Amino acid sequence: MKIDLFVRDVHVYNSYFKTFQKRNAAIKDGKFFYIGDLGPESFESGETVDGKGGYLIPGLIDIHLHIESTMVSPATFSYGLIKNGVTTIVPEPHEMANVFGISGIKEMIKASKDCTVDMFYAIPSSVPATSMETTGGAIEIEDIEELLQSGDVHCLGEIMNYYEVITDPDCKTNQILSYIKKHYPDLIIEGHVPKLLDLDLQKVLLAGVDSDHTHQTVEGMEARISSGMFLEIQEKSMTQEVIDYLIVNGVDEHFCFVTDDVMADNFKNTGHLNKLLKKAMKMGMTPEKAIYACTYTPAKRMRMYDRGVVAPGKIADFLLVSDLEQFEIEKVFKNGKQVFDTAAPYVQEETGKQFPEHFYQSVVLDPLVEADFDVQVEVDQNQCECRIINVADGSTFTKESIVEVEVKDGQLCWEKSPYALIATFERYGKNGNRAHGLITGDILKRGAVATTYSHDNHNLLVVGYNKEDMLLAANEVIRKQGGICCVDNGEILSMLPLPVGGILSEEPLESVGQQLEELTKALQSLGYQHYNVIMSLSTLSLPVSPALKITDQGLIQVNEGKIVPLVVR
Repeated sequence: MKIDLFVRDVHVYNSYFKTFQKRNAAIKDGKFFYIGDLGPESFESGETVDGKGGYLIPGLIDIHLHIESTMVSPATFSYGLIKNGVTTIVPEPHEMANVFGISGIKEMIKASKDCTVDMFYAIPSSVPATSMETTGGAIEIEDIEELLQSGDVHCLGEIMNYYEVITDPDCKTNQILSYIKKHYPDLIIEGHVPKLLDLDLQKVLLAGVDSDHTHQTVEGMEARISSGMFLEIQEKSMTQEVIDYLIVNGVDEHFCFVTDDVMADNFKNTGHLNKLLKKAMKMGMTPEKAIYACTYTPAKRMRMYDRGVVAPGKIADFLLVSDLEQFEIEKVFKNGKQVFDTAAPYVQEETGKQFPEHFYQSVVLDPLVEADFDVQVEVDQNQCECRIINVADGSTFTKESIVEVEVKDGQLCWEKSPYALIATFERYGKNGNRAHGLITGDILKRGAVATTYSHDNHNLLVVGYNKEDMLLAANEVIRKQGGICCVDNGEILSMLPLPVGGILSEEPLESVGQQLEELTKALQSLGYQHYNVIMSLSTLSLPVSPALKITDQGLIQVNEGKIVPLVVR
């Protein structure tokens, strides 16, 4: 029997029993041909690999992530994934969709065609995430229909506007869900339902949304699993209480691990889905159970029945791991061909520009002036009570509180207060909207930062303690057609250019990761104290993430789904 590859002397992971078995493996035409005790003498093999008693594990599968969160192109992302053992992903490009609409999705899919990693795209379903923000593009029912007809998409991406789903039967999101249930009843629908319980949670399930990847508690997990919802556990949910629950309660079929958002510096330095796998094992989960949650259950959730297991007829995506407890990856195979070897050079190929020219000219905003940071208030007293955003380390959720701020000649004297100003400017040339707010907590204590990497609308977001620094940071980002700029005392401390749509770089992963490390250190030097500085900053404009956020239309009370004024009274 002719085969392409024979792997001998390995402990093969069997997903059906969740055990390792000492076996040999034969691969032919990109698929597993045989798993068993027969030796190389039984086959005519083009190549034989000695497993040296190590472990043969299916390629890891991540079914919920956003490539744009790493701020790199699909090709760069694929390069980083392979060496971390990830061979299949389901990315949702809702950041590019918010900037460019359906063309952003199509160009991301196009840029992924020749990547080593298989990328099965999710259709961004909530673009914009709410009606309380201005975006560059929107995804309507006709766009979803066009994408489904193209055959290039795999599921409907996360339904983010959960508040409107449960309160407004006629909202855009419910119209999309009704359309999908009527015309594509078997389509997988992904969800985003933080903190919902009881009737509200079950209303979301009734609407057709049957997964959740947001921050989990034991109470929330029990409510979701008992109602038939699939859990996608990202790192911020990996508390000891949550992991212990997953270990002891026999819920293996009801969850998997996902990354959602991985910053380029963390990707470069600590890995990807393999990092979560290793963390789960360190927290007490057996290797067999952790591997199951990174291979079999995500494949099953996405109905990818051709992968995620090592068995005859399945796609031969697999890893050779020498040390199971440390999960040290020695080789990675994709479709039966070796694509990574720790003993050989692994160099990222240069790609050049991969997107249409107008994708590099998306910041349609004139340079700002200091007056753009004036805050006019209609009060006849020398002080007023204002809402303020409170940032706390440990979460991207914020809280709202009320503070008193001095007023002079109808202007808020925010520069004399202990609080920073947060301002956002619509940058697509649509309406010129802008909004101002106040912010405090575990955020920078001096200087300023500006960014177009601001979820999900990606308008220009600026935070700072004085107009001069804010102006310098904002105008540098405008001049570079997007990015993140950190300034202190009139000096640019760090600048990460993101010229593709104001959110992506086409530089190599190593370079983007290094620039992001420097930027994070610069922000930390100004007092920003957060476990994920960049994600904390960029989600200050995310109006589906509790509790008080800001968009170009104003301050948003997320849990109530409404715009509220800065001045309370």
